[in-house]
Amino acid sequence: MIKTLESIRTPEPARRAAVIANLEGVSKNYGNVCALRSVDFQVHAGEVVALLGPNGAGKTTAVKLLLGLLQPNAGKVRVFGGDPVHPETRLRTGAMLQVSRVPETLRVREHIDLFSSYYQKPMHPAEIVAAAGLEKLSNRKFGELSGGQRQRVLFALAISGDPDLLFLDEPTVGLDVEARRMLWEEIRKLVGRGKTVLLTTHYLQEADALADRIVVIQQGEIIAEGTPAEIKARTAGKRIRCVTSIPLPRLRQIAGVSEVKQDREAVELHAPEAEPVLRQLLALDVNLAGVEVTSAGLEDAFLALTQDNGKNGTNVH
Repeated sequence: MIKTLESIRTPEPARRAAVIANLEGVSKNYGNVCALRSVDFQVHAGEVVALLGPNGAGKTTAVKLLLGLLQPNAGKVRVFGGDPVHPETRLRTGAMLQVSRVPETLRVREHIDLFSSYYQKPMHPAEIVAAAGLEKLSNRKFGELSGGQRQRVLFALAISGDPDLLFLDEPTVGLDVEARRMLWEEIRKLVGRGKTVLLTTHYLQEADALADRIVVIQQGEIIAEGTPAEIKARTAGKRIRCVTSIPLPRLRQIAGVSEVKQDREAVELHAPEAEPVLRQLLALDVNLAGVEVTSAGLEDAFLALTQDNGKNGTNVH
């Protein structure tokens, strides 16, 4: 059985950095539905934190609380040591949310100029355009853009104030591979300048590539926390792919195997250690072929954690 990661601790660099945003014993209800239950959560200066969870886990509720868009039913919410609704706090934050709505008749450069005017020390418009890869789109109306192009504009607006703390909610939805990689690189550049990023994403590869720390939330409670490597090491083990005549029920009986599934002409097995399982496979099937052994990824760890910690109840996103 997969255990929760109570023993995992925040990496030393993050632990030494100042806490710039936190939830302390926060609960949030929507009527009779509990979205967050006594959550303690911290974001440290200069790190990328990926907040992961199934749909309805409470991720967006946590982000909206930190942005001051919602108020908790219990507990404290602090950003830069104060109330997130204070104007001084909002001038230091930027947000890219899935619920963002912007006028479709304005041109991209007009949106950037408008948003930049809200801040005392915004980024230079040319820097914003370059960071979001909008050089060829600056004169296009927002309503004429594709979904991926709109995402890039929303990213540009989120960074226009040169924020110290940036909230990115599913930032690469609709982007092709090249645009996604470009955005990752821009996020890394921001962090390299001392900025802090709180990221929610369903692309677990994205969390693995960007995050210093991953926090997994399910049904309003934090169930795991650690670096990507720690999360994977504690929960995932090895993935063995092979072509075999051994029936699936017999494969599931092999000692150490936690999961077996058919993958086209091959089968895929999961186990904490590969070598003992391979020895048993070879003993059972002398014609074993196409053997591939890899470390199971963050997706495997995420699924193991959330399935093992599943509970009955109603959730909100």
